[in-house]
Amino acid sequence: MLFSWLHLIALAVYVGAVVGLGLMLLPAASILEKHEEKTQFLARGLKFYNPLQVGALGILLFSGALQVTELKAAYREMFAKQIGYTLGIKLVFAFVLVILSVYQALGVSHRFVKRQEGGEQMTPEELGSIIRRIKSANWGILLFTVITLWLGIRLRS
Repeated sequence: MLFSWLHLIALAVYVGAVVGLGLMLLPAASILEKHEEKTQFLARGLKFYNPLQVGALGILLFSGALQVTELKAAYREMFAKQIGYTLGIKLVFAFVLVILSVYQALGVSHRFVKRQEGGEQMTPEELGSIIRRIKSANWGILLFTVITLWLGIRLRS
C-alpha cells in the first residue's frame, strides 16, 4: 500500500514538473525581451526543474518495479499469461520515456545551466536551439507519459 501511494505521488510530481515546464517556465522565458534576462531566468528555472524531474522519475520507476514484484507474487504462474504482454509493452514505452527525460534534463537542460553558471556567453540562436530541443523533448515526454500511464491503468483492471 505504501508503494502505491509513493508511486502516485511521484507520478503527480513528475507530470506536474513536465507540464509546468511546458506551460509556465518556457512561456515565461519567451516573454522576457533581453537575451541576458531570458538566459538567466531559464537557467534558474531549469536548475530547479532538472533534479525534480529526474528524482521523481527515479522514484516512479523504483516504486513501480516493487509493485510488479508484488503482482508477480500474487499471480504466480498466471503472471505471464494474464499481464505479461501488457507489462512488456508498458516497459518498452517506459524505457523510451526514461531516455527522453534524461536527454531533456541532463543532455540539454543541465548542460545549458552549467554553461550559464560558468559564465559562457551564448548567442540568441543557440538559446533558441536549446529551447526548441527542450520543447520537442517535452512533447515526446508527455506523449510517452500518457501512453505509459494508460498501460499501467490497464494492468490494474
